[in-house]
Amino acid sequence: MPRDHLQSAERSASAAAADRSRPDAGRPAADGAEAPFLELLARGAAAEAYEQPVLLARAEGRPAERVAALERAKLLALRVRSEIEGRRRREAELSALFETAHDLAGLRDLDAVLRAIVQRARSLLGTDVAYLSLNDPERGDTYMRVTEGSVAARFQQLRLGMGEGLGGLVAQTARPYVTDDYFRDDRFQHTHSIDSGVRDEGLVAILGVPLTLGDHVIGVLFAADRRSRVFEREQIALLGSFAALAAAAIDTANLLAETREALSGLERANEIIQDRSAVIERASDVHDRLAELVLRGGGVHDVAAAVSQVLDGTVEFTEAPAAPARALESSRAEGHAVRHGDDWIAAVAAGDELLGALVLRGHPGLDPVDQRTLERAAMVTSLLLLARRSAAEAEQRVRGELLDDLLDARDRDPRLLRDRATRLRADLDATHAVLAARLEGGAAADQEADARRRLWAAASHLAATRHGLAAARDGGTVLLLPLTPGDTATGLARRTARELGTAVHEPVTVGASAPVGRLLARPDTVASAYAEARRCLDTLRLLGRAGDGSAAEDFGFLGLLLAGERDIAGFVDRTIGGVVAYDERRGTELLRTLDAYFACGMSPARTKDELHVHVNTVAQRLDRVGRLLGDDWQSPERALEIQLALRLHRLSGVTQPPPGQH
Repeated sequence: MPRDHLQSAERSASAAAADRSRPDAGRPAADGAEAPFLELLARGAAAEAYEQPVLLARAEGRPAERVAALERAKLLALRVRSEIEGRRRREAELSALFETAHDLAGLRDLDAVLRAIVQRARSLLGTDVAYLSLNDPERGDTYMRVTEGSVAARFQQLRLGMGEGLGGLVAQTARPYVTDDYFRDDRFQHTHSIDSGVRDEGLVAILGVPLTLGDHVIGVLFAADRRSRVFEREQIALLGSFAALAAAAIDTANLLAETREALSGLERANEIIQDRSAVIERASDVHDRLAELVLRGGGVHDVAAAVSQVLDGTVEFTEAPAAPARALESSRAEGHAVRHGDDWIAAVAAGDELLGALVLRGHPGLDPVDQRTLERAAMVTSLLLLARRSAAEAEQRVRGELLDDLLDARDRDPRLLRDRATRLRADLDATHAVLAARLEGGAAADQEADARRRLWAAASHLAATRHGLAAARDGGTVLLLPLTPGDTATGLARRTARELGTAVHEPVTVGASAPVGRLLARPDTVASAYAEARRCLDTLRLLGRAGDGSAAEDFGFLGLLLAGERDIAGFVDRTIGGVVAYDERRGTELLRTLDAYFACGMSPARTKDELHVHVNTVAQRLDRVGRLLGDDWQSPERALEIQLALRLHRLSGVTQPPPGQH
């Protein structure tokens, strides 16, 4: 939801809650267990407040059912609150990154941009203090450039030698460092001046990430708290993104300074700059275009198209495996676009992770400013990819939570489940198959968790494209996929095994349940189908068919043992249904003849005595049976299944048709 809409909804909900709290409001008391929690959500109450309705109900001696309903409503409300807070946080992070990128595109005042970066970093990470230091090449140390939230003058004037303190260590090693208790951490060198400044500021937990241009560290960006705190991986990555933008701002400012110096130089320098005016205009143009693309939610291919127009060439985004490995690694390490034959390669990276590359085709003579333009486009592309990944992971979690509720939460309101599925473009009223998937690669113990995550990611992507659901469960993955008209559970299982195996580059075995419809008709429908799919999966592995896909119906009478509800009627219909239907339509005795034939040891001569008919009549009937059941109906495997189906047909209580024409 857009931020202005979300804020408007929150203000409306808060106003409504305030109106209801007035004595003259005259509203009736809410009977539903969810009412007090909806009011808490509307006014944005703290998490501790959600315990009050439950505690109050217990204190008033309310019935146990009422207290239990309040407990369930509390847990659901807390989950909704957590989801809202998470989305607000992700929206705020992406918005701050995009706003900072926009500030960088229109850079005029370096100090203003750096202050904005430090302020946004402090706000999003929720720290007491944020600050940025820059290296001084002449003195060989690093000094404070911008601080936000600092109150100690000595701290604001600190200078750190290379390797001294946490910041000096970051500047020296070009790697992020984090400590949850600065004065108890002995990984870096403590000095009296630095420790005194940190003590004056009252800092305890500190995170520092390097500002790098190519392989050179030009400074450090910090976030710090005055209490012990553990910084999460996402927070470290977010601060690293701000550091990359700060380094780009400094680099752009240096470029502008160099341009100003050139403008104030000799007449020939002035002529050179005039010659480069078109290039600079193109750089400005691409910066504006990229900022516009980011703000309107464009994709990576939109970025490539915009840069192609500005650079008057063909720019393409390629996945990391498809790009020249040596040139890609060189670009990532140096932080610059590198030449590869007649092409230019600019790595698209997030920290140490390579996401792909922007490739400028057939343009060997690239101007330095155009080179920087290509590099800026690569940085914007990485931000867009990270944003898309964050959104995709959020949707995967939501799909997994819905499938978990279908499998486990059997007291859930079907209407709520259907509404949640509709928002994910899934139709729970359609016919589905439940599939259990498991890796068969035999990965080492230290790689097994990563392999499972890759399987879950691939299954989630497949479920999203097929309007289904997927979740990690029991060491593998469970999928709920719709069956298209004419499709079978077997065909779906085999395609899923093939597609997942291709995605994770390892064999994947998939067992499928029989088709199930009306998933919300009974609470245990999905759970029973999942149990059947797992039994089918285990059977495939026992039969040595790892890496294959199948459904219970593929195993003949063994399918009765695998099926969760023992689909006897379905088995009988699949096996001898054609003969039963023929007898019912024509009034013949093919079924009785078939039963006698097996009872007589498959001897036509003994069968004709049993039925008191001519042997030619037996032969004609058996020939008709063969045309109905297939030429292999007397093979040992088919004969066994047919005899079992005949026995089950008799036991089901269906009487034989009356004798008729034969």
